[in-house]
Amino acid sequence: MSKVGQDLLGYQYYMSYGMDIVRTRGFNHTGPRRAPVFVVSDFARQIVSIEKGLREPVMYVGNLDAKRDFSDVRDIVRAYFLALEKGKSGEVYNICSESTWRIGDMLDKLLSMSNVKIEIKQDPNRLRPSDVPRLLGDCSKFKKDTGWEPTIPFETTLKDMLDYWRQR
Repeated sequence: MSKVGQDLLGYQYYMSYGMDIVRTRGFNHTGPRRAPVFVVSDFARQIVSIEKGLREPVMYVGNLDAKRDFSDVRDIVRAYFLALEKGKSGEVYNICSESTWRIGDMLDKLLSMSNVKIEIKQDPNRLRPSDVPRLLGDCSKFKKDTGWEPTIPFETTLKDMLDYWRQR
C-alpha cells in the first residue's frame, strides 16, 4: 500500500505542480550486502552458516513454488541513474529482468554452488498469508526511453551472494 501511495503522490505532484518526477517500479532485486530478511540473501546466509559448521545441515524455507522476476541490485542502481538522466517526466517505468526464477530453482542453484549436503524443510512460519504465484515485469518502455539493459546474469548474483556471506 505504501508503494502505491508514493507512486500516486509522485504523479499528483507532477500533474498539480509540474514537478519533474519520474516514477520507477523496481521488481525483486538482490545482491551482495542484501539483508537476510530477503529470500536470496537468507538462503545464501543459511548455506554458508552450514558450510562453516555453525548450524545443523537443515535449511528452513517458505513457499518454493513462487516465481519472481529477480535482477541484480547493481543493474537496478544503474537503471535508477538512467531514470534520472533520461526518464520522461510524469512517466512510470518498470525495472526488471523480464524473466522469472522459481524460488525452489534458485535454491537448487545456490545449493549446487556449495559442497555440503543440506536437508530442506518447509517452515510454516515462513509462508506468507497472501503470496502472488508469479511476478513478472515488462520493462520495454524503460529500455526504449533509456537504452538500459540488465547485464549481470542471475547466476553471477547468486555466486556473489554466497561469496559475500562466506567473507563475513
